[in-house]
Amino acid sequence: MINKKCPSAAEAVADVPDGAVVMVGGFGASGSPIELIHALIDQGAKDLTLINNNTGNGEVGLAALIANGQVSKMICSFPRSSQSKVFPALYRAGKIELELVPQGTLAERIRAAGAGIPAFYTPTTVGTVLAEGKETREFDGRTYVMEPWLKADFALIKCEVADPLGNLTFNKTARNFSPIMCMAATTTVVQTRKLVAAGDIDPEHVVTPGIFVNRIVDVPSPVHEDTLIAAGRSYP
Repeated sequence: MINKKCPSAAEAVADVPDGAVVMVGGFGASGSPIELIHALIDQGAKDLTLINNNTGNGEVGLAALIANGQVSKMICSFPRSSQSKVFPALYRAGKIELELVPQGTLAERIRAAGAGIPAFYTPTTVGTVLAEGKETREFDGRTYVMEPWLKADFALIKCEVADPLGNLTFNKTARNFSPIMCMAATTTVVQTRKLVAAGDIDPEHVVTPGIFVNRIVDVPSPVHEDTLIAAGRSYP
């Protein structure tokens, strides 16, 4: 039997190279793989392109990775939120690049990569600065903008339950972008709150099949971004 369990978060992200494209699951704090992100900070890979819904909050998790100077570009939908301070300051200073993508388009670009679809057309950004320089085409009398797929070298994901084969379930809205990110990355690394034996997850309940997962890290008591921020914590 294939066993995808890794002994530690550090080992799971040890081969992320400088310049990698990394997808990070999470919708704000919901579903954010804090332990894997902090392990990547400790690992030290630089010049990363990160794909996430937002740019992190406070000084932990995704925001801490950015603050540590390891990220050269963000691809996201919400570069600023009520508790984000790291990314906005760096962006205004010209120290980090931003590709702004509407949320539905972001999800579909990731999904398209997992499905092997190199591009698709959407009317979402027609007539806006986000459509500048992009190919357009008319369908049934309406203009559409072509958007390319979004692929990644690595995806860092948080799930609720996993088995050693990599089959996953998620905790409600903490699922968010994670299943499609698992499909769109060459190497998918997952931290799980509960690791069960193979066969213990009802096949009808599996959200992400193990074929899309490469490494599993058992994190039975994961920290939560909001809790760390409320306590005034920072990392490292």
